Amino acid sequence: MRDGKPNGFHFLDHRTTDAKYNVITDTYITAGNVADSEPYLARLQAQIDKFGFEVEAVALDAGYFTGYICKKLSEQNIFMVMGYRRFGKRNKEVPKSQFKYEEETDVFACPMGCILEYATTDREGYRQYKSNPTDCAVCPLRDKCFSEKQKQKVITHHIWEEYKDIARKNKLTSTGKKLYKVRCSTIERSFADAKELHGYRYARFRGVKYVQMQAYLTAACQNMKKMPFT
Repeated sequence: MRDGKPNGFHFLDHRTTDAKYNVITDTYITAGNVADSEPYLARLQAQIDKFGFEVEAVALDAGYFTGYICKKLSEQNIFMVMGYRRFGKRNKEVPKSQFKYEEETDVFACPMGCILEYATTDREGYRQYKSNPTDCAVCPLRDKCFSEKQKQKVITHHIWEEYKDIARKNKLTSTGKKLYKVRCSTIERSFADAKELHGYRYARFRGVKYVQMQAYLTAACQNMKKMPFT
């Protein structure tokens, strides 16, 4: 089960379309509890190998915004634009952006000048930086910085954060804004047409193998409708 998704048994179509004609270039079915990011790089490479695509840019939603994907796309010199989630409004008075990272000493400095030192790296690749509880106890921003149950401030910084920063900066450029806006008329429209016009709202079979067949047939129908215009 995935957060924000309906309960029950579902399948997920990891679909790719081109930006010019909205032709479906790949459709890959998994169980509904598989994250969008898991098969992405493999499916992208499969299309490059099969069709000889020279991929210049990609526009992805927030489900693909991971350090690993950003790193791999950057290494392939692919211009990437991605959505990203904003989690809640807790502690909005002292956001992470106000904590300055000092690369030479590998520490964060809080708005009051206190240091958060590196503590550990979790299994997901996030480096944790923790403040000194003694500093936080007398800090005037303490109540606005973290919850009452906590004794110190913890900042997380992914080991591949620099690549995620590239994606963030790309989205703010004029090219990035135009590219991300194209999603509405391409991939999002492709899914909408499939659901409304091609019976894609429900799986017609059981099992990934057979739902994959449904996905292929649906994609073929949608692509044939575009052939006179491509």
